Amino acid sequence: MQVDELTIPGAWAFTPRQFPDPRGVFLEWYKAAVVEQAVGHRLSLAQANHSVSARGTLRGVHFADVPPSQAKYVYCTRGAVLDVIVDIRVGSPTFGQSEAVRLDDVDRRGVYLSEGLGHAFLALTDDANVTYLCSEPYSPDREHGIHPLDPALSLPLPADVEPLLSDKDAAAPTLAEAQEQGLLPSYDACLAFYDSLRGGSGQ
Repeated sequence: MQVDELTIPGAWAFTPRQFPDPRGVFLEWYKAAVVEQAVGHRLSLAQANHSVSARGTLRGVHFADVPPSQAKYVYCTRGAVLDVIVDIRVGSPTFGQSEAVRLDDVDRRGVYLSEGLGHAFLALTDDANVTYLCSEPYSPDREHGIHPLDPALSLPLPADVEPLLSDKDAAAPTLAEAQEQGLLPSYDACLAFYDSLRGGSGQ
């Protein structure tokens, strides 16, 4: 499995080896040991989600309070999505920046994003199926959103796909408004939480 650290600290892409034969294809789309080596601790699996989206569906930007927030391993089982990681950690050297990774049923890569990062994806095909492995269960009291079309974010979305948002995402605050409301996690708090997950070693 190929591991690529993304430009947003705390996010990685994992591309598995595929073994095709006349019957089809086999691959290991998630390997706990590989993720642990990259991230520095194991992903504690508390919940697995699955979404099916029409082309143009834009979900996010979503995040949760730190601690414990919610780390995610995101994998597209059918179709294609543009997965977007957004650094919303106040004080981070990449605060306000984003990176996009195409997830599809061809390369079959997955993306891991650490607690405190914002997450969104745009369905590039109809019937796009996405599975998320989550470190914490969904908790509506801790969940927040940022408007994905906020010009300050300038997410790298393709111009030829018309985004379709839920009412909740369409009503979400901008990045600046979320910061003014005290909703965003601090980078220092996230680093301290990551250290606690690694056993408090400070490494």
